[in-house]
Amino acid sequence: MALQHDFFNDSDPRAALEREWLDLTRKLMPACAQDRRQKRDWPVHLDHCFQRILLDNACGGAWRDHIAPPAYRNADKQTLRRAIKLGRAVIAGEADLWELNARSLAWRGKG
Repeated sequence: MALQHDFFNDSDPRAALEREWLDLTRKLMPACAQDRRQKRDWPVHLDHCFQRILLDNACGGAWRDHIAPPAYRNADKQTLRRAIKLGRAVIAGEADLWELNARSLAWRGKG
């Protein structure tokens, strides 16, 4: 008997989107931040910091004001796609992580 909703099924676009998000923010971005050969000047290096910055900027404010935790499970697909696209732009040098972080911190009253 098959499960109605299998989070590990590759044919599930939502599960694939969540895996892409987790891979980007938990593995790829932290690895990029610590790769000394790349000489990246990023203000953060921890996974939850990347998640905060990308989600805040995808939401246009502190993500907790828009999404119930856990954000990757509860964000709508469009928001998650915007956050992933932004993260990929940061890696490619097409988006400024310092600026995105400053905006995120300002929305949280910490800037």
